[in-house]
Amino acid sequence: MSRTSLDAIDRKILKYLIGNARMPFLEIARECGISGAAIHQRIRKLQEAGVIQGSRLVVDPKTMGFDVCAYVNVTLKDPQLLTPTMEHLREVPEIVEAHFITGKGSLMVKLYCVDNEHLMRTIFEGILRIPGVSATETILSMQEVFQRPINIDFIEE
Repeated sequence: MSRTSLDAIDRKILKYLIGNARMPFLEIARECGISGAAIHQRIRKLQEAGVIQGSRLVVDPKTMGFDVCAYVNVTLKDPQLLTPTMEHLREVPEIVEAHFITGKGSLMVKLYCVDNEHLMRTIFEGILRIPGVSATETILSMQEVFQRPINIDFIEE
């Protein structure tokens, strides 16, 4: 994927949207000193470039009864099975993130379960039964300390 060049106004728009995705475009336009039409145009260009990929509602899993957050390192039997394995992992509803990784293992997935029994079922009946998976290593998150969006202050023109 090619890198998108962002000017000062694009970065300012992104800061506002990252801070509050529901902020009215006209309010962002006023803060940026440009017209409402220009904001719409710039946001559309950022979406087309893949910089803005949507907005989402963030919920706290614990408040809904998901008391276990785990990271599972998945080792494959054969690297050629990576694509079909990813498709099978995508079907495990407890998995909320998946990453290709370096080091020990091939993939790291993040998942939420209601309790340890649910976690055990998810690993043994969900992940380890996927053809191509040879082993897993599970790391439990005791408590999420913080979560934040990416800081775009490091991006220059």
